[in-house]
Parts: sequence; C-alpha cells; structure tokens
Amino acid sequence: MVYPKIPLAQSIIEICLAKGIKNIVISPGSRNAPLTIGFVNNPEFNCYSIADERCAAFFALGIAQQTQKPTAVVCTSGSALLNYYPAFAEAFYSQIPLIVLSADRPQSKIDIGDGQTIRQENVFKNHSLYNANLTETASVENDLKINKAINIASAQKGPVHINAPFEEPLYQTVSKLEVDVTISAFAKRQKKLSMDVIIEHAAIWNASKKKLILVGENKPNKMDAEIIESLAKDDSVVVMTETTSNLHHSSFLNNIDTIITPFSNEEFKDFQPDILITFGGMVVSKRIKAFLRKYQPTHHWHIDTLRAYDTYGCLTQHFKVNPNQFFNLFLPHAVPIQSDYRSTYEEVAVLRKRKHQKYLKSIPFSDFKAFEKIIPSLPQGCMLHLSNSSAIRYAQLFDLNSSITVFCNRGTSGIDGSTSTAIGAAVANVKPAILIAGDIGFFYDSNALWNEYIPKNFKIILINNGGGGIFRILPGHEETPVFNKFFETSHCFTAKQLSKMYGFEYSIASDETSLSKGLNTLYAQNDKPSILEVFTPTRENEKILLQYFQELVR
Repeated sequence: MVYPKIPLAQSIIEICLAKGIKNIVISPGSRNAPLTIGFVNNPEFNCYSIADERCAAFFALGIAQQTQKPTAVVCTSGSALLNYYPAFAEAFYSQIPLIVLSADRPQSKIDIGDGQTIRQENVFKNHSLYNANLTETASVENDLKINKAINIASAQKGPVHINAPFEEPLYQTVSKLEVDVTISAFAKRQKKLSMDVIIEHAAIWNASKKKLILVGENKPNKMDAEIIESLAKDDSVVVMTETTSNLHHSSFLNNIDTIITPFSNEEFKDFQPDILITFGGMVVSKRIKAFLRKYQPTHHWHIDTLRAYDTYGCLTQHFKVNPNQFFNLFLPHAVPIQSDYRSTYEEVAVLRKRKHQKYLKSIPFSDFKAFEKIIPSLPQGCMLHLSNSSAIRYAQLFDLNSSITVFCNRGTSGIDGSTSTAIGAAVANVKPAILIAGDIGFFYDSNALWNEYIPKNFKIILINNGGGGIFRILPGHEETPVFNKFFETSHCFTAKQLSKMYGFEYSIASDETSLSKGLNTLYAQNDKPSILEVFTPTRENEKILLQYFQELVR
C-alpha cells in the first residue's frame, strides 16, 4: 500500500476509512497532494476527479444526497476552497452530509505575501456545523477534531470543514503507516416524545375541524403506508404536497398554486386552518407561504429531528422526531370529527383540473405546453432532477407518476449547481436519471459536463427560451434594454457545441410534434448521455402562464 509521508494526511485518511467514508471527490491541485495520494491509492475509497471546484462540490452533494452518508470533497489551498461555498450552503439548508477537506499553507505562511494563500480557517463559519482547524503535527487533539467533524456531519446531516496545513515536500510516499489514530464514537441519543405532550396536542387536534398538512422537500419512501392512508381518510385533514415531496395519494392536493391562486379573500378565509402541520424541507410555492403568513393558523406544529423554521410566523410546537415516529404515536389518540374541510377542497381540485386541461388545449407551443408533454412522458421508476427558477415551478403544475423520485437544490434555491448535483446523484443511484433544466442555469453550470463519470443513460431535457424567463412573470417586468440585459440575460446560445465537445447525443425540438418524437428518441437511446434541447418562444411564455391563472378563476 502507498501512503503519503506526511503523518497528518495519514491520520485524516485513516480516520475517514474507520468512519466508513467511501466517496471522495478530488479537485486537482498541489497542496492537497498528500490527501490525493492517500485516498487514490486505497481501494476502499471511490475517488472522483472533478477539475472545477464549484462543480466538484455540487457533484459530491449529489452523491451524498442519494446515499445520505457523508461524502468528502478535497481541494488545494487558496481560492479553490471558496468555490465550494455555494454547495456548502446548499448542504446546510438541505441537511445533506458533506465534508470539505481543504489543504492549507502552514500558519506561518498566511498573510505574509506567499502565493496561493488566504485565511482558510473558519471560512464557512456561517453555514458550517463544525470547523476542525488542524495543526501541522499529527496528534490526538487533531484526531479528535477530525472524528468530531465526521460524526457531526453524519448525525446532524449537514456540512463540516476540516482544514489541514501541509508543508512541502508534498509528494513523498511511504509503504507503511506512521500513525496510530484515535477513533471516537458519536453518542447517539434516541429522541422520544412525552406521552403527556402527545395527549395535550391530541386534544387540540380532536377539537379542530380544519387541519392542513403541508409537506416540503421530502426523501422518497420515508412515510409508512398506514400513516398515509390514515391521513387521507380523515375528513378534517387536507394534505398538500409538492413535486419534491415524494409523497403520493389520490386524495392529496399536489398542485398547490393551481388550487389556491384563484381564491378570493373570502375563500382564503374559509381555507384558513386551525392547525398547520409541516414536515420536510423547503417549500417552493410562494403563494402558499403568502397565504399562511396572512391567514395564520392558531397552531403550527413542525416535525423534524433537527430544525424548525418559523416560515409562517406562527410556530407553536417543534416535535423533534421524524414524521413516522410522530404519527405512529399521535394518530392512535386522534378521534374522527365531522368536517367538510377535505371534501370541499377535493371538489375545488377537480374543478381546477378541468380548467387546467381546457386551457392547455387552447395554447400554442410554449414552456407550459412543453412541460405538459414532458412530465407524463417520463419513464416510470426514473430519478428526476429539476433545476431552479422556471423548471421547478412549471413542474409543480402537473401530476407526476408516483414511481418517479424527485430532487431539486431547494436549500438555497440557486441555479449554480443543478446539473453537477444531478450528475453526482446519477453516479450514486442505479436508477436512470433525467434532469430538466432551464437555459440560464444549464449554461451557468456547463462545466458540470466536464466529467468522465456521467452514466450513459443520463439525460438532460433543456428548455431554452433565450433567457431567464422567470423574471418575466415577476412583478415589475418591463420590456426594456435594461431588463433584457441585466435581468433576463437574453442570449442566443444553444447546447449543440457543448454536446459535441463533451460527447453527448444531441437533438432539438421546437414544436409539439418534434418534442414528442424527440422524447421517444431520448428515452430509447442509452449508449451515451443525451441532451434534448427544446426551444420555446421567449416573449409568449410569460403571457401564457399568467393567463393560465386568470383562466382558473373563470
């Protein structure tokens, strides 16, 4: 076996090995050579080389998202580390275990004019669950810090930073370990709910005729079928889900914006719940957030083992367990109550669906029409990734097959790493993966394609409307040169040359007929990764979407 000669590098690698860290994403560089040598020469690690640091971190994020185990991303010193920050922040808000291992100059070289040095210690402090600032010499103290960082990333599901200073020479190797590392276990605490608390809140539940359960981003297959059925049968309960909720039942309302946007003030008042229960991560719909902030429930209970954001300004209880634990304890104490809350909004949903289908039949080819064709065409059992801005919002307006698992970087809702994350996820999951992306996000993250690990059956459906179409549907849009250049970012780029450069199969669609044909070809071709670029009209898209919500009222 080949080991780096530097003892501190040996310690980091051996502790990662002992802690079960398997996936290592390496951003090539010199100062991190001791770590690179150690990881790559140990067959226990799956090592990936990604040159662009921002892409590397999101690629690692995608792996960790799927495995739900810490993935390490390794970089050299200097500005390389700062490029990890967007993915680091996403990991923090999406509760994904990510370990940043940064090589650093020795402390004596910082701020003296030496090359490729910055102040790396605590650089992620605003979003890091723990910062392990190591010293050059291998020691028990260093070992304990490394252990603690990995333990926290695993238990608290978030990002940590381990900063390791190395002095030259960096490339020397030895054939035997020179360290005997200390391994510390993480004390797991079983979180329990007090029965008194359960009974107290069950009494509130049983006295309430209107209960709204709103599910944000949620991992697939996390809810017991019996709980889903029990909630679906309760006449006093409305369950609202999003595309990223990965939670399905025929009685659940999954097109939130379609249902509530046309409400009058009186209808919003009638819909106002007595109790709001939330679980899962970030919620996409701005309309449901605006509604709940204005028409606040008397009680808001959030269920999460770690965090409870007061998103609606009315949080009254945080149950620090997972949803299955909560409902399995809580529902036996729930008493059926006479209510028309669920039936009323099931009827509303049926009416909206009828108007939705009628409107789609009347519109020309556009973003909206493209999504009408794309969403039902998705292969059963695939993994779907959605980029932010328009793509995730259009997807919210359509029903999705329950066999499809859905992911999106909604922690920070940025456009900067959707493609890289999707590719990392595709590497870590055997399911065929499809990314639906908008043009600005796709071109912004185009270095994601500079990646030799992309599975042959990875597919991208690229919606190219010539700019940031989401800005056209936001208040304040005006058709001016300033808007087109500085907000929408109008462009004439296509993915054709990128596809050729990176070895992707490439095809285009610009109307319903070519889109249907293109989708069939896309799904049938699995010899190499593919891009289907769908061109839609820039200036008609926002009119068609805004008119949709007006038509729902009529």
